[in-house]
Amino acid sequence: MSQIEVVVSDFGGVLTTPLLTSFAAMQDSHGIPLEALGKAMVHATEAHGGENPLFELEKGAISEAEFLRRIGDGLEDAVGHRIDLHGYGEGFFSHLRPNLELFAYFRTLHERGLRLAILTNNVREWEPLWRPMLPIDEIFELVVDSAFVGMRKPDPRIYELTLERLGVAAESTVFLDDLEINCDAARGVGMSAVWFRDTTQAIADLDAVLADPVGA
Repeated sequence: MSQIEVVVSDFGGVLTTPLLTSFAAMQDSHGIPLEALGKAMVHATEAHGGENPLFELEKGAISEAEFLRRIGDGLEDAVGHRIDLHGYGEGFFSHLRPNLELFAYFRTLHERGLRLAILTNNVREWEPLWRPMLPIDEIFELVVDSAFVGMRKPDPRIYELTLERLGVAAESTVFLDDLEINCDAARGVGMSAVWFRDTTQAIADLDAVLADPVGA
């Protein structure tokens, strides 16, 4: 296997605190029972030809406003009254914190000459909220955002697009993500991958791959 030249990282849940924590906080603040949210997602999916509204949002196929309308319709059906979801994105990000320890580690990789990129499933309207959380452009040469390219992880095409834009072979790249399915998809196109569970573990595993990429 080739020497690793590029580290590609997810953003939310890797370079931030866990996304589930923020989702849970937003449910509590809006008074949304978990069961009702699940029913709302099913309702929104079934009402629109089987398309998961979150996946459509992350592919840029629908706007944040349309996503919230669809979820709002589903919640109204589930709980019997309309729940105001205005400002959901801003509230969601107010509960996220940057992972400064991991960013500092990435800075050391950058200083060693490794190239860095971000591959994120995200929301077009949320870019002004997440980009300022960390000085991304100081060390990451490329950001591939699902909402701007019309595909999302774990679709193999978004990994291939990232590799194309970087101009590197898959074998020269290691990918870091907090979802195992996304890591499996990266391996499927020939990249090495590290499944993020916590910062200490991720740094140790990345160091191991950088020292010897075989088997990652």
